[in-house]
Amino acid sequence: MMNSKHFLTRQLISLARSARYFQNAGTIRLRSTASNLQTENQKQATEQDSQVPSTATGKKTRTNKPFMKNVFLGTFDKEMLVYPEISDKEEYDELNAMVEPLERFFSESVDSKAIDVAAKIPEETLQGLKDLGLFGQQIPLEYGGLALNATKYARIAEITACDGSIAVTLAAHQAIGLKGILLAGNTAQKEKYLPKLASGEHVAAFCLTEPGSGSDAASIQTRATLSEDGKTFYLNGGKIWISNGGIADVFTVFAKTEVVVDGEKKDKVSAFIVERAFGGVTNGKPEDKLGIRGSNTVEVHFENTPVPVENVLGEVGSGFKLAMNILNSGRFSMGSSGAGILKKLITQTAEHACTRKQFGRHLSEFGLIKEKFAKMAVTAYAMESMAYLTAGIIDMYEEPDCAVEAAMVKIFSSEGCWTSVSECLQILGGLGYMKEYPYERFLRDARILLIFEGTNEILRLFVALQGLQHAGKQLKELVKKLRNPLNNPGLVMSTAWSRVRSRAAGPSLNLHLNEDLHPSLKSEAQALESSVAKFQMAVENILTRYGNNVIEQQMELKRLADIAIDLYGTTAVLSRASRSYCIGLRNADHEMMLAKTFCYEANQRIEQNLKELSAGSTGNMNENYRQIADTIFKNGGFAAEHALAHNW
Repeated sequence: MMNSKHFLTRQLISLARSARYFQNAGTIRLRSTASNLQTENQKQATEQDSQVPSTATGKKTRTNKPFMKNVFLGTFDKEMLVYPEISDKEEYDELNAMVEPLERFFSESVDSKAIDVAAKIPEETLQGLKDLGLFGQQIPLEYGGLALNATKYARIAEITACDGSIAVTLAAHQAIGLKGILLAGNTAQKEKYLPKLASGEHVAAFCLTEPGSGSDAASIQTRATLSEDGKTFYLNGGKIWISNGGIADVFTVFAKTEVVVDGEKKDKVSAFIVERAFGGVTNGKPEDKLGIRGSNTVEVHFENTPVPVENVLGEVGSGFKLAMNILNSGRFSMGSSGAGILKKLITQTAEHACTRKQFGRHLSEFGLIKEKFAKMAVTAYAMESMAYLTAGIIDMYEEPDCAVEAAMVKIFSSEGCWTSVSECLQILGGLGYMKEYPYERFLRDARILLIFEGTNEILRLFVALQGLQHAGKQLKELVKKLRNPLNNPGLVMSTAWSRVRSRAAGPSLNLHLNEDLHPSLKSEAQALESSVAKFQMAVENILTRYGNNVIEQQMELKRLADIAIDLYGTTAVLSRASRSYCIGLRNADHEMMLAKTFCYEANQRIEQNLKELSAGSTGNMNENYRQIADTIFKNGGFAAEHALAHNW
């Protein structure tokens, strides 16, 4: 039975903690002559806020204990069951006031079909986006930006995702194109570049990918050579598939540079701010793409492009780490943007299902159709819940450690979008396949999500290896002893016996996660706690079985990553649904049903993955997959003889 006094205490902590997420958010300004957001009262409020001492406003904690990395150790931070929220009503109303003109602009001034057909965003549409301040969403106020925190940025992404081409153009500009200047730029660099980037007078692009280096960013060949006088780098090389590459004025470019490490010359990646005006920058023709056709994607070539040394971002040789930080920092918003477009599409498809008749009945009356809508709604709810939980972590700390969580959001949301949009087309039938309607465009646009900002395959390995590395540091001595059973027979026997008992009776539930959630979610909380404990044992087993060779066990790593993703998704939906039910949000009972359904499905997937991890490579088909693939590669393609082949 749950302690009601303890539960009430947790709700009070929720209110206090949610305030901490947003106390440093700053005042939002939206540059739009139509919005009237910048009233005199808001300007006065901004001036007053700037005069409040940091001790009164509350300074952010520097960093956090990494939540999902610790879950690999079986450690669960119960604070994550307190869902973040905007507790200040004025700030909440201000955000909603910002949303209204944006929704109106996308509804009245954006012709997505025309953009798709012409494979170009009209100049007047781009100018409208600039006037609304959307090119400076996360740029600080002092440089002319909107200074949006992660939560507000994610909320705006729900709207801009209504047009895939626009969403990509804006994301390429600010989520990656100029993000390096925000993360590593010095004061002079920020003062020089950010104002024009915030206004949209200049557009930014991110130049990392090359013909021979996609996900393997460390293998880039573009080179920057320092001049003899030490004042200029000369940049030579080419980049491919660069979003905004043909329209950008400012590029964040990654290139190999020669550095001296311990007296020895080595090639290391450095990052540079490159202006098109420097010269030597040329483009190939725009790529003709499957989806997001209106976004500009080109090859960018640098031929003896002179770059002043003061345009190095961060330290020479630190570019690879910066590139990873840039990519890691923006992935979370794919959850909110994906959920935004998916909710819109579900609404449109539901309207069709409620009006279209087959066999004398509306489509909405058929069980298989109901199941499709339910699964899409559960997916969208989980996507949104994970995205805003991650945004809350980012907003709470100066240097948040949540790259793993952001990668999880990206993986789950991109795959959820692709599957759900496909299901919508299935419900729509012929309508979904016709270019006269927008649905097939949504499908084409959604496919890039599984590739963007790190392929999902690479990100799964990132999630698993980051978690294992974190766990390995803590379990180093234990794993070393378990891998040498002859020298440590007592430990091996006790560990084996403990695992057998846990498998037979289930792990002990000593975290009491149910005490931090609404009582009606008790069984789901206990299932989550049990899964966390089983996951910890699986991590320990994998480290013991493979040691440092675990990096080669990619199919096992995928299973670990998928379990971790479901654990994070379960945490997010339980946290959110409990909060919604406790404060009495409209349709909160529906949210509880969505959360319970996700938890059931996630638990089924977790149990299957745990079973396959326990079975080993011969029992879980890993070895079969390897042999089949090797035969294909050896034969240069599909190796089985034709179905009609015969030995006469």
